[in-house]
Amino acid sequence: MAAGRPALIALTALAPVSWGTTYAVTSEFLPADRPLFTGLMRALPAGLLLLALARVLPRGAWWWKAAVLGALNIGAFFPLLFLSAYRLPGGMAAAVGSVGPLFVVGLSALLLGQRPTARSVLTGVVAAFGVSLVVLKAAGALDAVGVPAALAATASMSAGTVLTKRWGRPDGVGPLALTGWQLTAGGLLIAPLALLAEGAPPALDGPAVGGYLYLALANTAVAYWLWFRGIGRLSATQVTFLGPLSPLTAAVVGWAALGQALTPVQLVGMALAFGATAAGQLASRAEAAEPASIPFSSSSKNGRKDSMDLTGPALRR
Repeated sequence: MAAGRPALIALTALAPVSWGTTYAVTSEFLPADRPLFTGLMRALPAGLLLLALARVLPRGAWWWKAAVLGALNIGAFFPLLFLSAYRLPGGMAAAVGSVGPLFVVGLSALLLGQRPTARSVLTGVVAAFGVSLVVLKAAGALDAVGVPAALAATASMSAGTVLTKRWGRPDGVGPLALTGWQLTAGGLLIAPLALLAEGAPPALDGPAVGGYLYLALANTAVAYWLWFRGIGRLSATQVTFLGPLSPLTAAVVGWAALGQALTPVQLVGMALAFGATAAGQLASRAEAAEPASIPFSSSSKNGRKDSMDLTGPALRR
């Protein structure tokens, strides 16, 4: 297992790297001002495809568990993320979202029994600071709706990551089916919101169809499968410390494909964020091996009942 851990981390890291391309694809190929429709097109087709491949439906308590995880990781996260991006200037939404590792460290202490260490907290602060240097290009007023929305989106995804680790998955169910359940549940939650807020779907040209296909397949179906697979084999904090790769990838794609310049301050921020991401993997290895942590496997193998009896608030990254 130790020999395969770097490869596992690298594969899991492909998820936030893929998510970092979302802005470029959306701005260059997709209809403007349709964030909820875009979230729907990312989640629901990908979820239905994975359900068709896995051919496994939830059973018993996993109907509501899949709905809760789908709401936290997809259904609530996507709309809140888009709302914050539209309300906040520049990359402020990404900067606020970069505190995700700190949220997961705290929630892991509550729900997984993993005590936070000074090194993990410091690493999370450095990662957030590095991302801020990369994405914050200009000062702007703090929007009274955008900032809470960005924090809520980060808290939602963080809680979903920790609860995914806490609950594991049923016997005989792999990460493909678990991912399909969550994407489908999240997509079904977004569908009525998109219809009420944005009306009928827009007309799509060739580039838009290609963009949505990329988002649904590579950016969502494959990326989220890799993400939840990683949660199953790594610690929750180890996975979430890969999150800063998303805004960093967005900055690199903007420079390479969209002609956006990178300043020396941004390059320093990238170095700090990449260093914190690497340090987060090393700092979390000890946490993953602690007896207090709860491995990601079936509920029966964990010796737990299929219930919501959590060691702390029943909160969800």
